[in-house]
Amino acid sequence: MSAEPLAPATGDSPDDVADREPHSLAEAESGGSGSGGSVWAGLRPLVLRLHFYAGVLVAPFLLVATVTGLLYAGSFQAEKLVYAHELRVPVGDRELPISAQVAAARKAHPEGEISAVRPSPEDGATTRVLLSGVKGVDPDHTLAVFVDPYTGKVRGALEQYGSTGALPLRTWIDEFHRDLHLGQTGRLYSELAASWLWVIALGGVVLWLSRRRKESTLRAVALPDRAATGRKRTMSFHGAVGLWVALGLLFLSATGLTWSTYAGANVEDLRTALGQTTPTVSATVGGGEHAGHHMGSGSMPGMDMGGTDEAAGHTADVGLDTVLAAARAKDLDNPVEIVAPAEPGSAYVVSQIQRSWPEKQDSVAVDPATGEVTDVQRFADYPVLAKLTRWGIDLHTGNLFGLVNQIALAALALALILLIVWGYRMWWQRGRASALGRPIPRGAWRRVPLYVLVPLAAATAVIGYYLPLLGIPLAAFLAVDIVAGEIARRRRAASAA
Repeated sequence: MSAEPLAPATGDSPDDVADREPHSLAEAESGGSGSGGSVWAGLRPLVLRLHFYAGVLVAPFLLVATVTGLLYAGSFQAEKLVYAHELRVPVGDRELPISAQVAAARKAHPEGEISAVRPSPEDGATTRVLLSGVKGVDPDHTLAVFVDPYTGKVRGALEQYGSTGALPLRTWIDEFHRDLHLGQTGRLYSELAASWLWVIALGGVVLWLSRRRKESTLRAVALPDRAATGRKRTMSFHGAVGLWVALGLLFLSATGLTWSTYAGANVEDLRTALGQTTPTVSATVGGGEHAGHHMGSGSMPGMDMGGTDEAAGHTADVGLDTVLAAARAKDLDNPVEIVAPAEPGSAYVVSQIQRSWPEKQDSVAVDPATGEVTDVQRFADYPVLAKLTRWGIDLHTGNLFGLVNQIALAALALALILLIVWGYRMWWQRGRASALGRPIPRGAWRRVPLYVLVPLAAATAVIGYYLPLLGIPLAAFLAVDIVAGEIARRRRAASAA
């Protein structure tokens, strides 16, 4: 974060004075540049000013997103501890049929409808029977009933959210990180932070490397100068640490935008236009012969024990055990989720739900009347962008590489928190504890060569269109800056008169 210094204060060290940013545009152009007429000489003041304002104004949003993201990185391990009773059981001799486990869950919790079943994914893990439409449960969530797969004993029931099966603690932290528990409006803060993070990170790297380009050793660029004092020491840590984590920050920005409200919709439109959307298995099995299948208050018969229920108007259903066996025959090993037919003429869908490496995302559709697999979708056949999106999101959320992934995210979050603190500290130190530092003076864009300025402005407009929470604040800043500049000009003219 770079700001315009005030007049030298009494007692400044030589290092502090030498390290200050230029007081004028002419000094800004020559500072860090061997040639005042070079392209970088014209761009540097502009980048300085953008980095300063973006850092000062967007950093509070970034700080909130980073702190909540740090909490989320630790929520996976916390969830295992807090809900150990529901999640783990002593390993038994053999598991009960999945239909028997579902029947036990329905006996304990007859409310709502069965939306899905997640069989025990490993030895000692419980089975989850997911109920939708339960009174008191958020409509976007389900009630997860945890069943001991060896005894059929119900271990408890908790509200669950999302494809990763987040339980109440992680759900609360996830929503806090995503929208501050303010709903759709709250999501704007996180999209604003993600939209500007890459701009701040890239600008900081460029400024740091240009400042250190005359250094003869890699150490001077990549490591902080521990012998420095004052603002120079703060900048040294800010620049060196920022350089180390820059790629990580760019990754968080890009993946965060992938599922944001406005930029995310634009990304999805682009993927659709390129034929790179995530494919889904076809659950259609046709005909009215399955017209009796529905998810009533007690659930469909196949979700309980299979067979027929003519009195209730259901036609034959092969049952969960047969459906799961059909999926296993297509090499869908654990962990899997079984989703019941959503409407007449649709099939069971069995999907792998492993988000850790190697990803398991294969899925099959199974005809409820015959138990035959009617469609197969392999993760290996996903388009490239669909795979990259899946991997990127899972890496961003800490799922892809488990505990190592979560530790890396926590370290990255701590580094970003330090960068923000150091940035504000430099701003304060530039004012020498008596006033906050000033930014580079206006008019930097006038010094940029036209053949650079025009393409740069066009690229900025395009990026701002696709990232509206970058484009709109930037346009607002420019408008305010122009008005403020005009007011300042008139005041100077009035004073001169």
